[in-house]
Amino acid sequence: MQLKSLRLFMAVAETGSFIAAAKQLHTVQSNVTTHIKKLEEELGAQLVHRTGGVRLTSAGQALLDYAKRMLATHDEALALFKSQESASGQLRLGAMETTMALRLPPILAAYHANYPEVDMTLSTGPTATLIEQLMAGQVDGVFVAGGIDHHRYRSLNVFSEQLVLVSSIPMTSIPSSEELLSATFLAFRQGCSYRQRIELLLASQGINAVRVFEFGTLDAMLGCVAAGMGYTVLPRVTVVAHQHRFGIHYMELPSSIANIDTYFVTSEPATWSPALARFTETLRTKVLGASPQHEPS
Repeated sequence: MQLKSLRLFMAVAETGSFIAAAKQLHTVQSNVTTHIKKLEEELGAQLVHRTGGVRLTSAGQALLDYAKRMLATHDEALALFKSQESASGQLRLGAMETTMALRLPPILAAYHANYPEVDMTLSTGPTATLIEQLMAGQVDGVFVAGGIDHHRYRSLNVFSEQLVLVSSIPMTSIPSSEELLSATFLAFRQGCSYRQRIELLLASQGINAVRVFEFGTLDAMLGCVAAGMGYTVLPRVTVVAHQHRFGIHYMELPSSIANIDTYFVTSEPATWSPALARFTETLRTKVLGASPQHEPS
C-alpha cells in the first residue's frame, strides 16, 4: 500500500466526499478515485459505500485505524531525520578503556543533557576489536588510536596522548636492557595500540620479546602494577588521575614512542542517524571548540 493512497483514503473518511478529499490534498477527484480503487484491489475488500453519500464500510473502518498508525509512524520518522534540534533512538559507541574512563564522561554527560531521549550503549575494547565491530555494523562510532585509512569511514582527531612507562617504584631513567629483559609487562589484550608501543619500547632497547600478561580492565592492571607485578605503558593523563589512588610512578618515554592520537571513527556522514549526527556535533564543540556544521574528514 502506498502512503499516498492511505492519505487520500483518510481524507475521504474525514470529509465524506471524494471531491472534498481531492480539494483538501490539492489533487483531482479522478486521482482520489483511482487510489481508493487500488487499495480495494490490494485488500480484496470494498472500503467505501459510493451510493447515498460516501461512507466507510466495515472493512474501511478496520483499515482506518491501521492507516492512522502507519502514517503517524511515517511522519515521526521524517520529523526525526529532518529535525536539526533534537534526536532520539539509539547511539552505540565503542572506546578504548582509558578513553572511556577519563576522556568521555564529560562529553557523554553533555550529550545526554541535550538529548535525553537517546539511549546510549557503551562498550570498551582494544583498537583492533573496535574497528572490527564498526565495520560489522555493531557500533555507530569508535574511539581508537591512530584512526583508519578507508574510503567508507571518516576519522576525527580528538585527543592527543603522551604514553608513559608505569611502575610500582620511582624511576629516574628507563630501565636497562637487562632489567627489561627479565621484567613482566601488563597490557590490554591483543589488538591494543598501547601494547604495540610496549613492543616499540622493547625493540628500541634491543629486546625482541618479554612476558606479557593480558588484562581486561584498567583498575586490575594498575592494581597489579602497584603490587610490583610488572610494568605497563599508558597515557600520562590516565596515570596521573590514578597515581595517588594506586601509589604508582611513571617515567616519560621518547616522543617517537610516547605520542599517539585518539580518533573518533564513523561511517560516511550521509549514513548517520540523527543521534550520531548530534553526538558528533557535541564532540566537536566540547573537544575542538569547532562549529557543529563540520564533518569528520
